[in-house]
Amino acid sequence: MSQPTFDTSEQPQFFLEEDHHIESSTNLGFWLYLMSDCLIFAILFATYAVVGRNYAAGPSPADLFELPLVAVNTAMLLLSSITYGFAMLQMERNAKAETLFWLGITGVFGAIFIGLELYEFINLIHEGAGPTRSAFLSAFFTLVGTHGLHVTFGIIWLITLMVQVSMYGLVEANRRRLMCLSMFWHFLDVVWIGVFSFVYLIGLVG
Repeated sequence: MSQPTFDTSEQPQFFLEEDHHIESSTNLGFWLYLMSDCLIFAILFATYAVVGRNYAAGPSPADLFELPLVAVNTAMLLLSSITYGFAMLQMERNAKAETLFWLGITGVFGAIFIGLELYEFINLIHEGAGPTRSAFLSAFFTLVGTHGLHVTFGIIWLITLMVQVSMYGLVEANRRRLMCLSMFWHFLDVVWIGVFSFVYLIGLVG
């Protein structure tokens, strides 16, 4: 009796279509998440715009903000976006070690950013300018703190991906995850530029 034969010529195409479907679903889902984050930050910016001048006889932005410190912090986040871009270029070259190197540098810049932000918060609270002091400070701590939490989550995500790339290499799943984190990281960069301009610069000038 002859054995049945199976035509496997269509299997590569099947897996290709399945991978494409997974990638499309991942990208769509992540874009929806970023849009929801946009709404969150839009609400926080709007809240700050409404109550940002309610000082309750307390300190104003000009009394509290240190522009050199904020400028250094901003530079750290901008540099982290550049180094993440270098990591993505190395990923396209399938250079695992170089990709991990630039991801590590990105994480260091992100950690410095968070460290400086915590330093600023601790100093403000020590000076009696905590989040309960006035509506302005409540809105400030909420907006800047929410962004800081996002960066912290991004660093944890970054470390997790570095472990996965170290273990499994630059496989398609890891490339897709790195692309998603890239969008998230650059999104946080754009939000911070808004915070720096709208909260710190206008606060000091006004």
